[in-house]
Amino acid sequence: MSAKGKDESLLQRIADMMAEGLETQTEPFPETEKEFGAILTELRQLPSDDLRSKLVISGFVDHPYGPEQQRCLECMYYLVHRKWCDLPELSVPVEPHWWCRLWRI
Repeated sequence: MSAKGKDESLLQRIADMMAEGLETQTEPFPETEKEFGAILTELRQLPSDDLRSKLVISGFVDHPYGPEQQRCLECMYYLVHRKWCDLPELSVPVEPHWWCRLWRI
């Protein structure tokens, strides 16, 4: 399977988990670098293949979030042409209208 095919397969797996009602930790949103760093530390402690826990801890949702309707598309870690979250602790394919609490601009 090509890298693009693997990305699409993983993207579908993530979408399916969220569509099935995966409950994630959208709050508290990390307001400080210390809080942001604590979430990253928690993610680093996971086995690299523990996708479900990555999604739960990072607070992924399959829709825009918050009063400003933030979404991956506006996040500094989002790679538009690949539909990918480039934050090393996540490093997963994402749809532009999704969101997680590690969102940064």
